Amino acid sequence: MLDLDADIPTLHAWCTARGTAFWGLGGLSVDELRETYAVVDAMAHHHALLVRIDGAPVALVQAYEPAHDPVGEVYDVQPGDLGAHVLVGARPPRPVTGYSARLLREMCQVLADGTGATRIVGEPDARNTALLRVVERVGFTLGPEVDLPTKRARLTFYEVTPQPSVS
Repeated sequence: MLDLDADIPTLHAWCTARGTAFWGLGGLSVDELRETYAVVDAMAHHHALLVRIDGAPVALVQAYEPAHDPVGEVYDVQPGDLGAHVLVGARPPRPVTGYSARLLREMCQVLADGTGATRIVGEPDARNTALLRVVERVGFTLGPEVDLPTKRARLTFYEVTPQPSVS
């Protein structure tokens, strides 16, 4: 989970960095961002998670139930659907080919394993062509463009098979 006190400075740096305008939080102060994520933290159907690799924060994932989100009003929500927003905040110190794609693929599998989801649904800004190319490489199916309260989005769908838990 996201630790509001410890993680907000890192998250704020990511949200205000060049290239993150599609995330839509770049104009918020640290305190406003903390308040925003306090609201998210209070929701039963929406969770913010800070992804770490070797202890270092690298991405923010927001997982949510599409039926309890505006996206659920613009497509036919299926059993097993889990919505996800991803902000890749930090890259490894050395360039790694395909880093974002691998991170997304692993994130989808972890979310599926942890929740039993069979399909990860995304709704990135339709103008974010760079991300749309990455999600296609990962194996997402591009759906239609839809109008959401804050943006014109492109639906994306990734079929996953939850792995059996190891006892």
